[in-house]
Amino acid sequence: MATVARSAPLPEGSALVEDPQFQEMVQRSRGLVEKILLSIPDTHKSCIHTETLQLNSSENAMFVLMAKKIGIPSAPVLRVVSENVSLQTSLTQMSEGLQLHRALLSSVSERLENKNKVTDLMADIRDLIIQINKMLKMVQKEAVVQPTPTPMALHLLGEYDVQVAAHLILVQLQAFGQDTVRCLRSLDQSNEEETES
Repeated sequence: MATVARSAPLPEGSALVEDPQFQEMVQRSRGLVEKILLSIPDTHKSCIHTETLQLNSSENAMFVLMAKKIGIPSAPVLRVVSENVSLQTSLTQMSEGLQLHRALLSSVSERLENKNKVTDLMADIRDLIIQINKMLKMVQKEAVVQPTPTPMALHLLGEYDVQVAAHLILVQLQAFGQDTVRCLRSLDQSNEEETES
C-alpha cells in the first residue's frame, strides 16, 4: 500500500516556487545539502582525534556549556514555508545559518592539523549559500549582498578546546543541514510528482 506525501500548499510566492528556474535552484541546493551532510562524518573523522567526541552521540547535549564558553552561537531555527513563515524568511534563515557555520569552520580550521576536508566542506557551504541567495534574489527582486565570512573570535585555550569546537560546529552543522533539507524538500515540486506516480 503506497502512501502519498504532500507538502502543505505554499501561501505566498507559490507562482515563484513553481517557476522552472527556481525549481532548478531548489534541486541544486538539495543536492549540495545532501553532499554536505554526507561529507560531515568523514570531515569529523579527519580532524577530531579525541575518542570521546562522537558525531552521533547522545552525550553531545552535555557540551552546551562548553559551546557557550568557547563562543559558538546557536544556528537560526529553520521553519518550513507556511502561512506563518514567508518564503523570504525561510531562505534568509538558511543563508544566515550557512554563513554562520562557514565562519565558524573558518575560525576553527586555522588551528586544526588536518584541515583539507574542512576546507572542502567550506567550499560546498559557499556554493550552497550562492544557490540560496539566488533564490532569495528572485523573491526580493533585488540584489542580495553575500558577505564574506569573517572568522569568528572563538575562545580556544588549548588543543582540547579546538577539538571540542570543531566537533560541536560539525554536530550543529549536521542538525542545521537536516533542517535545511526538510525546508528545501517542502519547496521541491518534483517531490509531489514522484510521490504521485
